[in-house]
Amino acid sequence: MHNRSVRDYLSSQSKTPLSWNRRLKVAQGAARGLTYLHEDMDFQIVFRDFKSSNILLDDGWNAKLSDFGLARLGPRQGLTHITTMFAGTMTYAAPEYIETGHLSTKCDVWSYGVFLFELITGRPPLDKNRPRNEKKLLEWVKPYPDIKRLRLIIDSRLEGNHSIKSALKLSYIASRCLSKDPKLRPNMSEVLEMVNQLISVPS
Repeated sequence: MHNRSVRDYLSSQSKTPLSWNRRLKVAQGAARGLTYLHEDMDFQIVFRDFKSSNILLDDGWNAKLSDFGLARLGPRQGLTHITTMFAGTMTYAAPEYIETGHLSTKCDVWSYGVFLFELITGRPPLDKNRPRNEKKLLEWVKPYPDIKRLRLIIDSRLEGNHSIKSALKLSYIASRCLSKDPKLRPNMSEVLEMVNQLISVPS
């Protein structure tokens, strides 16, 4: 892919950080890709290692999922999950997968929620170079969604060139994806619909 991964552009070392509109486009494209894997075929595929470095950008800044080496067939119809050994990236992994090995499409939904906060803040899920209370992204961004907190955590490299209203809506979507109970997380098609609505309505 011509334009490398999303993580490359969110990195503090990047000279060309992603604009806010491009971040929304990436969120939309990634949601569309996961929806296809989860719901648009006769069987489910759980990506299992969804993260910003596995999302590549083409010449038109369209998001393309990559590296399916850890992908697994999802549970058969009527089952909620499969049980398997943990594999993937710990900082993006859903708590039930880490703790019990229960793998489902809702694990990818959790990872997508982590990714949305990565888009909002520009920070990776874990940054050991940060102060102690800022190392873990999901702890640092709390409480969410909260407009006062959001103004403090949004990527400063955007230099104000963003819509705080759309950022708040995106953080709300992220918070839905990060429900501790996987049953309360939306399906990716629902997530995609929320992102589509966010983009289609002028902020």
